[in-house]
Amino acid sequence: MLYRQFGKTGETVSILGFGCMRLPLIEGGDATQIDEVRAIPLVRHAIDNGVNYLDTAYPYHSVMSAEGVLGAGASEPFVGKVLKDGYREKVKIATKLFAKLINTRSDMDRMLDEQLKRLDVSQIDFYLIHNIQEAVWPMLKNEGMTDFLDQALKDGRIKHAGFSFHDTPALFREVVDYYDWSFCQIMYNYLDENFQAGTSGLDYAAAKGLGIAIMEPLRGGLLAKNLPEEAQAALDATGIKRNPADWALRWVWNNPKVSVVLSGMNEMAQLEENLTLASTVQPNAMSAAELGAIDEVKAVFKAKAKVGCTQCHYCACPVGVDIPTCFSIYNKHYLYNLGEASKRTYYAMLSAVNRRASACLECGACESACPQQLAIRDELKNVAALFEGE
Repeated sequence: MLYRQFGKTGETVSILGFGCMRLPLIEGGDATQIDEVRAIPLVRHAIDNGVNYLDTAYPYHSVMSAEGVLGAGASEPFVGKVLKDGYREKVKIATKLFAKLINTRSDMDRMLDEQLKRLDVSQIDFYLIHNIQEAVWPMLKNEGMTDFLDQALKDGRIKHAGFSFHDTPALFREVVDYYDWSFCQIMYNYLDENFQAGTSGLDYAAAKGLGIAIMEPLRGGLLAKNLPEEAQAALDATGIKRNPADWALRWVWNNPKVSVVLSGMNEMAQLEENLTLASTVQPNAMSAAELGAIDEVKAVFKAKAKVGCTQCHYCACPVGVDIPTCFSIYNKHYLYNLGEASKRTYYAMLSAVNRRASACLECGACESACPQQLAIRDELKNVAALFEGE
């Protein structure tokens, strides 16, 4: 395992971090039913092989309430179980204050104290304000976020303060400058260089000394396998034999300002591949030909993909529409020219009528929760027209 400095935190982190948002589930269970028999050995194997950064959050592996709100999820308690038997001493934990459930300064302390109990630890190494967007930023400032972080650092409940982000470059710079953060977490992959914080934001934060953690390096798995034929051909033309996930992760790690890349691994084969890669890849190691091939792949995706969904599942629908699956099938229909096959897949995977795009009531709960700020209601109409129209 290779390691990098995590900005001004003074910490050394593994370049591969384990993201605990997409853990294996019990067959037939909902998002809260983590298959611990598979998942605990998986995460511990990562730790045994040098991964020292575990990323979770208050709402990870939760389901949306009837009121359209994500609550406390199963991920934090699961991580607490992973940390037993001496594993706490081997890793650094990152978790997040879920701003959408915060209304007052006292709510911040209440949630942090609850998280310490859920994780069964006395201190959280890396504590983030979760998913900062324009909708929650004024409240965080007005209700005493800076005082809360100062106090939590002072009393030792957290070791380092940071934030995760899903909004515009302008807001990103404002957030970076607002507080003496030690690190930040942003979405970054070769399809999203200029989306949300993007490369310009990454450079800005790094210049201020912030450690940089990357989420969605594979864009929710879209870049991990089965690329469009034209995209795969561009990579193969280099003469280098790598799978698509290898190319995508290597591209992110090529940036020396990136400290840790979070991967939501839910199979041992995925983990082993990533561990091997994380033991060899170096910054600034990709050649001009390799980077040029990635540019060709980006052009193919730009021409073919319809919806920029990353499969994060924040958009859980109050009436049951399976939005990520709808968009996944819709995108693949165009990316891979699947024709009628995608329509059969649509009906097979969304066998319950209320899970299909046409069941959308246009309440808008999904759009307010979407980190990518997608026009979900409009896109669901497009999905329904393609797959459910006469």
